[in-house]
Amino acid sequence: MELGREAGQPEASHSRTVDGAGSECIEARCPPETGLTPGTLLLFALAAGLSVANIYYAQPLLDAMARDLSIRAASIGIVVTVTQLGYALGLLFIVPLGDLVDRRRLIAGQGLLSALALVGVGSAPTASVLLAGMLIVGLLAVVVQVLVAFAATLAPSEERGQVIGTVTSGIVIGILLARFVSGLLADLGGWRSVYLTSAGLTLAMAALLYRALPSQERRSTAPPYPELVRSVFVLLREEPLLRVRAVLALLIFATFSVLWTSMVLPLSAPPISLSHTGVGLFGLAGVAGALGAGRAGHLADRGWGQWTTGSALVLMLVAWVPIAFTRSSLWALAVGVVILDLAIQAVHVTNQSMILAARPDARSRLVGGYMVFYSIGSASGSIASTLVYARTGWPGVCALGAAISMAALLFWAATRRVT
Repeated sequence: MELGREAGQPEASHSRTVDGAGSECIEARCPPETGLTPGTLLLFALAAGLSVANIYYAQPLLDAMARDLSIRAASIGIVVTVTQLGYALGLLFIVPLGDLVDRRRLIAGQGLLSALALVGVGSAPTASVLLAGMLIVGLLAVVVQVLVAFAATLAPSEERGQVIGTVTSGIVIGILLARFVSGLLADLGGWRSVYLTSAGLTLAMAALLYRALPSQERRSTAPPYPELVRSVFVLLREEPLLRVRAVLALLIFATFSVLWTSMVLPLSAPPISLSHTGVGLFGLAGVAGALGAGRAGHLADRGWGQWTTGSALVLMLVAWVPIAFTRSSLWALAVGVVILDLAIQAVHVTNQSMILAARPDARSRLVGGYMVFYSIGSASGSIASTLVYARTGWPGVCALGAAISMAALLFWAATRRVT
């Protein structure tokens, strides 16, 4: 047994797996993995980052949207919440298709429809149309998870964690750069220009992915679509590791949204009064943390997943100390952002590495089930943070983030033997 491997971790090369719909695959006898070239892996990471950015452009723009479309400041978090709810629906009803149909066509089709939805958001005349458009943007942005599952399928088993870490780093960098780019474009051409620009980039990326990615035939052993969707819930019932890691995802991304949704409110108000570009610059600080989190996939490959999780959750809690000093020191906020993003993404990469290694025949459904909890956490954190800020200000937001971080740490401690 490899030094540092946790008790109960499954061997990757000869495990028997049975998916939630009853189909069976012995991994050693499954079709061989084709591997990834560095160029293809980079394309996966770039496409994932661009796609996920579409659901985070709004965060530094909430105040501008509120003024333009007459939405109350205390309720503007609903824009992010609706987007995340759309994302949750997509995780349940679109991502499982990756275990059934040609992923290349699925990815390209989602990109085309996403471009149309982004045009709708960028030209929305009312708050109702905006919310409907954001719901569809969230629904289609789950192409990110199809990309993660596709990359994991193409990767050699001994490098899967690193591959997932690389793609996830692209996702996180996309999330964080989205804030900077959207703030910059909004200052230059208004918040609507952000979505119209993204529509053009998304359409171009969809065409590139269709040309560059390998095609996959329809899986002859895959169950019908209704049974495929139902099997997501079966997997959640049957796999303790998936349940534990899904709850951790809910808690860490609730913490993530508590910070990033509400941060624009004190930074854009007196006495700080930063521009949208200035607020977005804090996304660049988070990139440093995201790049460091890529190492977590390598540690998970070596059997150190639980150690990485526990250490990262401690850091996530500690990060709220410097964040609490935001009004007196923007440097303290920057330090807290780096620590928080490093911690959250380290847990996220580790979560995915562990669950995808367990069930190679159902990777899209595993990712879909796991990420539903991510979406619930993100939506809950977004709306809770703006409500808390309206009542108690920034100290209340920091207390909320720290409380959720503590809950995540205590939950991990109680369930750390589940592997």
